[in-house]
Amino acid sequence: MNPQGDPLPPRAEPSSHDELGFDLPAPMALGRARLLASMLLVVAVLATAFFIGYLPKRRAKEALAEATKAQQESVEKVQVVKPTVVSSDRALVLPATIQPLEETPILPRANGYVKTWSVDIGDKVTDGQVLAEVETPDLDQELAQAQSQLAQAQAAVVQAKASADLAHVTVDRTQKLFSNGVTSQQDLDTRQGEAQVGDANLHAAQANAAAAAANVQRLKDLKSFSKITAPFAGTVTERNIQRGALLTAGQGGPLFKIAILDPMRIIVNVPQDVAPSVASNVAADVTVREFPGVKFAGKVARSARALDTATRTMTTEVRVPNGDGKLIAGMYAEVSLTLPSPHQVLEIPATALYSDAKGQRVATVDADGKVHFSPVLLERDTGATVLISSGLDPTAKVVKLANVSLVEGSPVEAEE
Repeated sequence: MNPQGDPLPPRAEPSSHDELGFDLPAPMALGRARLLASMLLVVAVLATAFFIGYLPKRRAKEALAEATKAQQESVEKVQVVKPTVVSSDRALVLPATIQPLEETPILPRANGYVKTWSVDIGDKVTDGQVLAEVETPDLDQELAQAQSQLAQAQAAVVQAKASADLAHVTVDRTQKLFSNGVTSQQDLDTRQGEAQVGDANLHAAQANAAAAAANVQRLKDLKSFSKITAPFAGTVTERNIQRGALLTAGQGGPLFKIAILDPMRIIVNVPQDVAPSVASNVAADVTVREFPGVKFAGKVARSARALDTATRTMTTEVRVPNGDGKLIAGMYAEVSLTLPSPHQVLEIPATALYSDAKGQRVATVDADGKVHFSPVLLERDTGATVLISSGLDPTAKVVKLANVSLVEGSPVEAEE
C-alpha cells in the first residue's frame, strides 16, 4: 500500500529471456503410443531378468533338495572284511651282558704270611687245587697250647673218674655196715653225698675235655686254611697276592678270583609286553660286534619272574656254550629272541584304521546293519596291514575303507 493507503500494482515476474538472454523452445508433448512402448520395454526387461536369474536358481534349489532327500533315503554300501588271527610271535633284539656262569673272590681265612703262590691269571684250575700256601706261626702256637690243654683236661677226666668210682665203692661198704648196725645213718648219707659230688666232678671234667678237643679241632680246621684251594674248577681271572705279604683273616681284597667260563651266562632284560611268554629252553641267538656274522646259539635257562619297577623289564638268563673261549666275561652282546605275545593278535587292512581326535578306531557293522566305532590298540604296523592287540572281536565285520561319511549308528549295506 502507498502512503495514501491505496494498494500497489502487482510486480511482473521476469521472463526467461530476461534471465538467459534468449527464448526456450516449447516442451514437446509425449504421445500415448510412445508411453505405451516404454512401459512394454520395462516389462520385457523385468521378465527377462526373472527367467534368467530366479527360475534357474529355483530349479537348482529344488534339484538339490531332491538329491539330499534321495541320499538320505538311500543306504550307503560298504565293503567289510573279517579280521585274521595271525601268529603272535615277535622277534626281539635286546642288549645284553656276558657274565661267567660262576665267579667267586677268594679271601684269606687264616692270619699269616704268604709263603708261595702257584697259579696266575688265565690258568685253569681244578676243584680243590692248591693256589697258595700261608705260614701261620701264631696259629701254630695256639694249636700247640690247645693240644696241651686238651691233654690236661683228659687227665682231669681220669682223675675225676677214679674219685667217683672210689666214692661209689665207699657207699656200697657203708650200706652193708649200716645194714649190720655197725655205722649210723648220718655216715651213710655222707658217703652217698660224696659219691654224687664225684659223679658231678666227672661230668665237669668230661665237659672240659670235650671243650678242649673242640678248640683243638677248630684250630686244626683254621690251620687247614693255610693252604688256599680252589672251590671249584674254573679259570683264574684275578690274582692279588705276593710272597711275604701279611694276611689278616676276612680283611683286605680278594687274593684270587675264579670263574667258570663255559658255559657263559648272558643277562638280558626282557620288556613287559612279552615277559609273560619267557620260558625255559626257548632258543636264543647271541651276537657280539667283535665277531660279525657269527651267531652263538643258546637257550633261556631261567628268568626272575618279576619286573624291575624302574625299567619295567624282567631279568632273564641265557646260557651259551663257550668251549672255544671266544666269549669273554663283561662283553656287550645282543640277544635275538622270538617270543609269542601273551594275547591274541588280529590282522586287518591298514585302510580300515580310522584315526581322529578320539584316537585309533575301527568301524564295524553289526547284525542290524548299523555302523559302530570300536577303539583299538595297535600292536604293529606292517604297511599294507596292521596288527590289533585289543578292542576288536575276531568275528566282527570291519569296514575295509574308513571314511568321514561313516557316522556312528548310521545304516549301511555291507558287502563281503
